[in-house]
Amino acid sequence: MIQDSTFFLPGNRDGVLLIHGLTGTPTEMRIIGKGLNKAGFTVYGMQLAGHCGDENDLRQTTWQDWYQSVEQAADFLSEKVDNVFVAGLSMGALLSLKLAADRPEQIKAVGVYGVTFHYDGWSIPFWAKHFFFLLKWLKKLNLFQKTSFIEQPPYGLKDERIRQQVSESMLSGDSASAGLAGNPLAALAEMQYLVKCVKQQLPQIKAPCLIMHSSHDDIADIKTNAMLVQQKIQGTSKLVKLDESYHLITIDRERRRVINETVIFFNQVLNKPIDAINNLQSDEDIS
Repeated sequence: MIQDSTFFLPGNRDGVLLIHGLTGTPTEMRIIGKGLNKAGFTVYGMQLAGHCGDENDLRQTTWQDWYQSVEQAADFLSEKVDNVFVAGLSMGALLSLKLAADRPEQIKAVGVYGVTFHYDGWSIPFWAKHFFFLLKWLKKLNLFQKTSFIEQPPYGLKDERIRQQVSESMLSGDSASAGLAGNPLAALAEMQYLVKCVKQQLPQIKAPCLIMHSSHDDIADIKTNAMLVQQKIQGTSKLVKLDESYHLITIDRERRRVINETVIFFNQVLNKPIDAINNLQSDEDIS
């Protein structure tokens, strides 16, 4: 059964839509959301269609379903604020970029966290790096569609304490708080279709982009993912490399830096003073 894990944190008239990744959950965006809200922003942590349930729930959805839920969330947030920003993690970053391409008049700027066009990080097996392109053909032929690619340590996390907490929740089947332990091949195939679409739309993006990526990302190499965005978009960009995190930068060791950089970047887009950054207190206040 799919659980509702969305969260809404009211603030000022500047809103941020937060989008989690494939097989993920809004929980992986909650710390960032609390930090942004503490800096004054209204925050909506949305839930992608088919997520926070079991693998079968996810298999029944397409990338168009995921994107439709993003559009609906953006419409919801826009009713409550004057300015809309969007930020996403991994596949959520892809969806954020597509929203910016499709809605240039609505989206003020984009937070691009650990964007994933290619599964080519150091922890990805050799066969997977070179044969992911076959997933679309397997789906067309309806082969191995009940098979899943099982997550392996370090699960996108450099912080060992957080890694243990997340892996225990994930492996226990608590998908609403930690996401699924396996990536269904059918969902990975859908993501390949999304990747193709977003790549084509990158030159259309005029919104400023804050691109944050680990230089040691275990899932998506910074050169073929983050730098691709920086090279292709029309809008201005800032690339921030993180050295003490792996893929899940929104909950790993440098999560506070992700918050700080985002607050500064979004406020600069609005030509607002950066006083809000000084309101952030200890890590416990946003965890």
